[in-house]
Parts: sequence; C-alpha cells; structure tokens
Amino acid sequence: MRELTYVGRWLAEWREVPDPRPRSDEDAIVAPIAATSCDVDSAILAGHGPIEPPFALGHECVAEVVEVGDAVASVVPGDRVVVPWAIACGACERCRAGLSAHCTSVPHMAMFGAPLGGSWGGLFSDLVRVPWADAMLVPLPAGLDPVAMASAGDNWPLAWRLVAPHLRARPGARVLVVARGSIGLYACDIARALGASDVLYVDPEPRHREIARGFGARTAAEIEPIPHGFELAVESTGRVEQLATALRSLVPEGVCESAGNHFRPGELPLLEMYLTGVTLRIARDNVRGHLPEALELAGSGLVEPRRVVSEVIDWENLPAALPDRHLKPVFVRGAGAEV
Repeated sequence: MRELTYVGRWLAEWREVPDPRPRSDEDAIVAPIAATSCDVDSAILAGHGPIEPPFALGHECVAEVVEVGDAVASVVPGDRVVVPWAIACGACERCRAGLSAHCTSVPHMAMFGAPLGGSWGGLFSDLVRVPWADAMLVPLPAGLDPVAMASAGDNWPLAWRLVAPHLRARPGARVLVVARGSIGLYACDIARALGASDVLYVDPEPRHREIARGFGARTAAEIEPIPHGFELAVESTGRVEQLATALRSLVPEGVCESAGNHFRPGELPLLEMYLTGVTLRIARDNVRGHLPEALELAGSGLVEPRRVVSEVIDWENLPAALPDRHLKPVFVRGAGAEV
C-alpha cells in the first residue's frame, strides 16, 4: 500500500510500504475515505516542525472499517468511523480520567502523522492499523457528511473543547478568536451556536474573515490588545505575539485557550497576567473523551463545519496538492468521493 510521506520543505510523496496487519484481536484495519490536513501540518510542511523527515503524514480522517480483530465489538467492516489522532488504550488510569492524549500504555505523545511516540503511520495512507479499536474508533453518526467531518479526529473536537465548556460556565460570554486556520473558524461557529454574546475573529486572510462573518462574527485583520474586552480568548496562530494580544484582551479572571504549536520563541506578558488573574491553557487535546458531544453538536443543525472546507480533492492528487496553501482541503476516495 501507499502512505503519504513528508520528505522535505513543501515536499510530500507516496511511498510503498507493507499493508498493515492486525497485531492483536483488539486491532482494526481502516481505509481513510475523507482525510484533511491539521493546521499544524502547514507548519510541518513549511519546515517549522521539530522532527526531521521523512515520516508519514496525516492525523485527521473519517475512515471505513476493513477488518476487525475477534475481540472488537463496537464496529464491523463497512462502518464509517472517526479516527482520533492520539493512540490510546482506553483502559489505563489516564485514559479512564479522560486524558487519552497521555495514555500510559504507549510512549508519550504517541499519535498518527508524526513519529513522536513511536511510529504509528499516518492517516494519509491507503490502509491504517488502529490499536484498541473499541476504545479509539467512534462511529460516524448517520447523516453526517464525511467531508464536513474529515477533521473530527482532531481540529473539530479541539475547537469544541476550546469554547463549549467555558460557555457553559459563563453563558453569553464575549469571545475573541485570534486565528490563522480552520480551528479558529470552527471556534467561531461553535461560539455563536452556543450563545456567545459577541465573537470577534482576527485573521489577516480576507477569505477566512468572510467565512467568520458568515458565522455571525465581527472580524478584523489585526488588532491591538482590547483590555477587559472578553471573558474568553482563543488563540490558534502558532505565534507567541498573537497569544500575548489575546491574553492582554481578557477581563480579570478571564480564560485564554491556546491551540499551541508555538515553534518559534516569544515572550508572554506574565506580569499583566498576574495582575488580572487570567488562566492560560496550552494543550494537546484529549479528543476521544468529548468527541461524542462534538459530533452531536455537528449533527444538531446549529453549526456548519462544511463551510470551512476549502476544496475537495481526489486522493490521488495528495502529493501535489497537500503542500499548496489551502485553508482546509479534504482528500476523498472511494465512498468518500460519493458524498
């Protein structure tokens, strides 16, 4: 089979590797049918990531189950499933506590799409082995479009987590989104759907701002800090200076959620943060635990994740098209191409 491999700055190519085989009766083999790039993949392709190539890319997809082990009870061949990005057993103490990104049954940071905690392959592959299939795989609810939900293994539920718990705690909160990519746009859509009284979306890209306005957000290409302007700030730029702007725009005891991936150095306004008592969280997302709620919202009719998809591209064009600077391209094949 083929797996898409990052080989150098703005370069990816198909490489032939052996077909994956189950290694235990808890494994499943899946075939991605709608896969997309995470916002961090652009940074990796640009050469800003911490890992030297080559390695298999891709950690967001909807897939079709091809084969399951004898102990797998939750899915059967032919099912469409969401594949979470982090490898997790579902049974260790951390997994039971909802910390699937920190599973103790695998090396720290084990994931698809980057060999940070072992080599698990990437989801831009013809076939993928998924360990602990009952714990990891989530059936795609009937009626949800695989293209719209191609990001459900990472960026969509991440955006849900950046916004939804805070709006539950602070109904009607004002939300600032400082973004460059799909995570911020998903966050805009979710924030409005869940009752934010005001959403300001900041992004230098005009096309992104147009989408955000369609979600009911105010927009700006850039801003100076707006002191005491927002109860919640979401930063997903990978730029520390933009994170500082978000932090400086919070009310006292406000919350800033950062999607992280700050590969370049910078300084945070620590004294100001101390004086206002703000909370900053920067974290890889524990997707598996809140994926069911994020999918439920996606199927509610209150949000429109399909609007963030910038292009739908044939699977065979992955090596040439992925390095192009798309917002949120979705690569489809087989059943995925028919939706």
